[in-house]
Amino acid sequence: MSKEIKDAPIVDVEEAFSKTELFLENNKKSLSIIIGAIVVLVGGYFAYKYWYVAGEETKAQAEMFKAEQYFEKDSLEKAMNGDGNLVMGFSQIVEDYSITPSGNLAEYYLGMCFLKKGQFEDAITHLEAFDGKDQIVGPIATGAIGDANLELGKTEEAISFYLKAAEQNNNHFTTPIYLKKAAMANEDKGNYADAVKIYERIKNEFPETMEGKDMEKYIARAKALGSI
Repeated sequence: MSKEIKDAPIVDVEEAFSKTELFLENNKKSLSIIIGAIVVLVGGYFAYKYWYVAGEETKAQAEMFKAEQYFEKDSLEKAMNGDGNLVMGFSQIVEDYSITPSGNLAEYYLGMCFLKKGQFEDAITHLEAFDGKDQIVGPIATGAIGDANLELGKTEEAISFYLKAAEQNNNHFTTPIYLKKAAMANEDKGNYADAVKIYERIKNEFPETMEGKDMEKYIARAKALGSI
């Protein structure tokens, strides 16, 4: 047995229990208040999440369905601001149902509407406000921020968002799309070596995708431009 263990103080278990009982007796009222408060807080949280928020989400989904129909028809003003009759519009959904998943998704749609309308700063504002955890919609929102920055002439920022979108959920759908956009933006900046690296990655990692099948010509073009 080590010296440290032998020299450790001996705990009087009986004395410890007695002190605990005395503390509980003397603080019975305070402890009851604390425990009661915890019960109220926990109960309130679950009531808020599973009753109130769930109810709001049901209403938000109904409003979203109507606004999405206008979005799919490219009726952007009605999708964004409603039709003055039955459809609320994404702007109002964001305002009234911000605590719900549908309220969050409305931020994405609102950003995409502004992007289509050419209002790129507003598009970035709403797309950045969107909490994109979905494996497909998340990267698309990030890539759309890249598109908006590119339209604003902020090519470096666009490249950064394209690369982020590509890695946000590595898959054979969104990843090659945004890698290609990043490579083409690098070409626009004259960064031909960086463009070639990205094109070659698409060719090697995503050969069966639509982007991957025609990478040879992009690689050849970037190499030619880089040698001029």
